[in-house]
Amino acid sequence: MFRFENIDILWLLLVVPVMVALFEWALRRRKKRMLALATAPALRKLMPEASSGKLRLKFWIFEIAFVCLIFAAARPQMGSKLREVEREGVEIMVAIDVSNSMLASDFSPNRLERTKYAIGRVIEGLAEERIGVVIFAGDAYVQLPITSDYLTARNFVSRISPSQVTKQGTAIGAAIDLASSAFSSDSEGSRVVILVTDGENHEDDALAAAERAVAKGVKIYTIGIGTPEGAPISIDGDFIRDDKGEIVVSKLDETTLQKIAAMTEGAYIRATSASVGVQEIVDMINRTEKSKFKTEIFEEYDEKYHIPLIAALVLLVLECLVLPRRNRVLSRFDLFGERK
Repeated sequence: MFRFENIDILWLLLVVPVMVALFEWALRRRKKRMLALATAPALRKLMPEASSGKLRLKFWIFEIAFVCLIFAAARPQMGSKLREVEREGVEIMVAIDVSNSMLASDFSPNRLERTKYAIGRVIEGLAEERIGVVIFAGDAYVQLPITSDYLTARNFVSRISPSQVTKQGTAIGAAIDLASSAFSSDSEGSRVVILVTDGENHEDDALAAAERAVAKGVKIYTIGIGTPEGAPISIDGDFIRDDKGEIVVSKLDETTLQKIAAMTEGAYIRATSASVGVQEIVDMINRTEKSKFKTEIFEEYDEKYHIPLIAALVLLVLECLVLPRRNRVLSRFDLFGERK
């Protein structure tokens, strides 16, 4: 595993394009001022050893050395030893509805974007839990297997969209079955599914799937996102219409979600504009019994800062050896294409 110990140092790389712009501006300004004193042929006779190419070469050698010093200061490290540790926590599979109905605008900007934002914020606060992601519409797919890599989990959640599923609909039962089978073998007793949907199930028997989840020791916490009054579904600015040409309105169906939660000894929360409810459910989960599971972590890291540091020192020495004027012996070869 590769990492930077002082990753904030890398922000200094933003200085590099600024330095390049200032150098080119100074070079053009210098040339303009010199041409104000004499013509180009006259300048070549007065300053036969002047070389803008050599100046550029020296600058770029220094610039690369500067980048190497930044990388050295950021302290690159390579994981050298894996250690298996035992942790106590809960495994959480988040099942997210990505059907077109989640694009309804009764939540701003829509149900799906509001859900993704809330889950991303919750992941930032996780510590010992392991998390996975299932997305579903007409079918269900594992978007992210169980992991303790929270950065990866946030990135996966941020990229979720209805375009990732080929079949539209809302197969809540399929999502429950898939999520219930995605836990690790050592998580028995602490398996939790957080189901986020508007509850409009069109494909299968969600309650039968909940019964199968109970047999596997899974608790399901459901979040109903939407309003009973509903809202139209907009895709690329156009509203979805039914066969009669009427605008389709997607409404929250709480009954099924309440039954699923009750059957699995979980809980149901209706999302509001103030809170989707994910954090409240995670707080509930943290009060439940946790199980011990094993995971591998990098225990030791080898410092690799000396590699870019040595490179920077070599380049700085080279930059000092490169003279800013043309070498009389090499000038006849026109190395920098300055001869006209």
